[in-house]
Amino acid sequence: MTIKGIPEEEITKYIVLETAKELAELSDVDVVIVGAGPSGMVAGYYLSKQGLKTVILERKLTFGGGIGGGGMLFYKIIVEPPANEILDEMGIDYKKINDRICIVDSAKLMAGLAYAALKNGVKIIHGITVEDVIYRPSPLRITGVVIQWSSVILSGLHVDPLFIKSKAVVDATGHDAEVLSIVAKKIPESKLKVPGHGSAYSEEAERLVVEKTGRVLPGLYATGMAVASLYGLPRMGPIFGGMLLSGKKVAEVILDDLKK
Repeated sequence: MTIKGIPEEEITKYIVLETAKELAELSDVDVVIVGAGPSGMVAGYYLSKQGLKTVILERKLTFGGGIGGGGMLFYKIIVEPPANEILDEMGIDYKKINDRICIVDSAKLMAGLAYAALKNGVKIIHGITVEDVIYRPSPLRITGVVIQWSSVILSGLHVDPLFIKSKAVVDATGHDAEVLSIVAKKIPESKLKVPGHGSAYSEEAERLVVEKTGRVLPGLYATGMAVASLYGLPRMGPIFGGMLLSGKKVAEVILDDLKK
């Protein structure tokens, strides 16, 4: 078999043209999810499945958030019922240990969540950092995000950003709660405070993170560990049932809000 080569100028031309076309179309979407971790990808899956134009922005060049490290680099993580029903729906294999514990290969979970989200129409873009939000006062509402290439931020260069308008912004950035922290710092009238999560208490953490998931301000939502950091909840370690269920719940809250 002989491969037919492509001239260098055509490689550049079509990569730039196709990317620019897509980015222009993504300047106005239904939902922006910040962070391609477990809760973010699950939220994207359910939102896109219901026909919402959804984009996930991930500052790194990968996805999965804290899944990849497993438990102290042992490449397995725990998912407890009923969160395993999400894995069943997405076709992700796991081993059921008992009525309380399902064990999942970390790489399989990362790839499975990403595939399910992408297959259902979610756009995942790597290497983009959300450095600010777009807002409107009176009444206060978050109406989008301010974006920059992560490489530009890491370089220390001053380069003006671009914008994405959206009906909903979801902070799925994990422990750092990056979007919530921006709002707390830059929009005093939001009255937000982000104390950070507490020490480990896995059973309570799993329950509370799902319970507290939802709308933070009009147009702004939190899921996953960002919820724990917002409300000072305990951490839970390498058990991800709460993350999966939190992603599903935030999608349900957004879908309900956008119907109003």
